Amino acid sequence: MDEDSDLLVVDIDTKTGRSQEKVNRQQINEYAEVRELVKQGGLMNKQPLFYIYKIATTAILLAISISVLVLVENMWVQYANAAFLALVFAQIGFIGHDSGHRQVFHSARNNEFLSLIISFLVALERSWWLDKHTRHHNNPNHLLLDPDADFPVLAFTKEQALKKKGIFRFIVMHQAFLFFPMLLLEGLGLRLAGFTYLVNNRVKFQVLEPVLMIGHFVVYFSLLFYFLDGWQVLYFFIIHQAMFGLIMGSVFAPNHKGMLMVEEEDDMDFLRRQVLTSRNVKPTWFSTFWYGGLNFQIEHHLFPSMSRNKLKETQVIVRSICEKYSIPYHETGITASYVEILKYLHEESAPLRDNTF
Repeated sequence: MDEDSDLLVVDIDTKTGRSQEKVNRQQINEYAEVRELVKQGGLMNKQPLFYIYKIATTAILLAISISVLVLVENMWVQYANAAFLALVFAQIGFIGHDSGHRQVFHSARNNEFLSLIISFLVALERSWWLDKHTRHHNNPNHLLLDPDADFPVLAFTKEQALKKKGIFRFIVMHQAFLFFPMLLLEGLGLRLAGFTYLVNNRVKFQVLEPVLMIGHFVVYFSLLFYFLDGWQVLYFFIIHQAMFGLIMGSVFAPNHKGMLMVEEEDDMDFLRRQVLTSRNVKPTWFSTFWYGGLNFQIEHHLFPSMSRNKLKETQVIVRSICEKYSIPYHETGITASYVEILKYLHEESAPLRDNTF
């Protein structure tokens, strides 16, 4: 793969099966126009100093959390430390996300090596994530092709809601109210999905990947049991994993939830597919830190291998092109994004409540 190519994005028609003839040539040129402006601005160049800074500061945060675990005996401080460690894990995960997209290094091997380190640090299975995330990037919000558009406990269309059975039907009926409580389990769900993938699929590093996953929990629980008492270990674990799930869920939900859902027969060009299914969160110091740069979701989907610190500059170009060709570009604040999501989930589950009586 050459340096200008974007990992996790394929040609417009390779995953959809649509013929190239059906794609409007003018629309293809619109994306080419954006891409050329981005390349002329040097925005696709790697940013080694930025990632040295991010890796170093994140390592310092991790060292602080471990030092508190080792040196402090007050349990209330440890409970706060568990929540802090969840935030650190999220920041480590963002670096893993960037390495998976080959944002960090020119060398694919170096990005791969970094992603394996991240896999050990936070116990997120590398091959599972790459497979799932590739399919998502190729077909965001596609009801059949995007794995992030199909969850047993959520419905993103009224048709999905009506197909739910048993306990899942009850959960989806109240999904807007249960959404954030369910995110508390997201961290454990990610690990379970990774282990399931390891068991059922052939991964690139057949020995190393499961060793890294298991090794994480060996080190993790060894530290907890050595420095904490039995019940304290349980409480620390619950707080840490629940907060990690909540943070990760709160970061990824605004990206696409509540945006355009793509039907099988929909035929959109690459630019519109990525823009119309994505939501940006207005950039502030806090939002850019909290979301790991993914608050620029539109730009990230258009240029997945772009270093995250260049997404803000790219936004100016993308927004201008969208205005030029009358393509709706959606950006909102943090709170407003969650309001939009919850309102959307409530509306799409309405048929289940209407059929209750």
